[in-house]
Amino acid sequence: MKTAFVTGATAGIGEATVRTLVNSGWRCVATGRRQERLDALVGELGADKVHAACFDVRDREAMEAAIAALPDAFAGIDLLVNNAGLARGLSPAQEASLDDWQTMIDTNVTAMVVLTRKLLPTLIERKGAIIAIGSVAGNYIYPGGNVYAGSKAFANHFTLALRADLHGTGVRVTSIEPGMVETEFTLVRTGSQEASDDLYRGAKPMTAQDIAEMIKWVAELPPHLNINRLEPMPVNQDFAGFRVAREHH
Repeated sequence: MKTAFVTGATAGIGEATVRTLVNSGWRCVATGRRQERLDALVGELGADKVHAACFDVRDREAMEAAIAALPDAFAGIDLLVNNAGLARGLSPAQEASLDDWQTMIDTNVTAMVVLTRKLLPTLIERKGAIIAIGSVAGNYIYPGGNVYAGSKAFANHFTLALRADLHGTGVRVTSIEPGMVETEFTLVRTGSQEASDDLYRGAKPMTAQDIAEMIKWVAELPPHLNINRLEPMPVNQDFAGFRVAREHH
């Protein structure tokens, strides 16, 4: 039985990924900040299938302690799913909060880099796989994206750079860069249920389960196949167009 290490497993794509992988025969280390939600996953799926590791990915000491404390049955990591991430605010750069920017960098960039580096020896030893959840925000810029878009561009390219560095090790690396997905993520970013509902109204966004199924598909491909990147979007979403600010005389 293979073991996956899934960050951000208390909601959305991470939670759906844990359920999907366990139902497909995997063990999962499920990480997140909300102990009660992790405990619910363990209760639902079984302690022999899910190990809960509660920590904030920005806390390096807590992360390292959680990895060191993994039970033997969960210590051999075959798949790292770098899913944990967040967005704060939709303000233009000149109005944005520096604290919000730092939180996004610490979570979306620094924490992902630290965790990946910590697990690389095991992943190389086991000829495992890394799947990172990036975003179309890292490819197509939009007003108010600023640091979030920058952090996701980093995630997208860091993951592809890993693919190059791990050449010859047998480790597979994939960047999944979704468009609009309906999860708690948008509620946190927009700051209200009304704003979140308005964003999705009539849009038919993708679901967390849609992305979880992609993760499972990539993870279970034959070991000689590598998917470098996937960029899924709902049919109702398209690329942003160029804009021109016109002077009026």
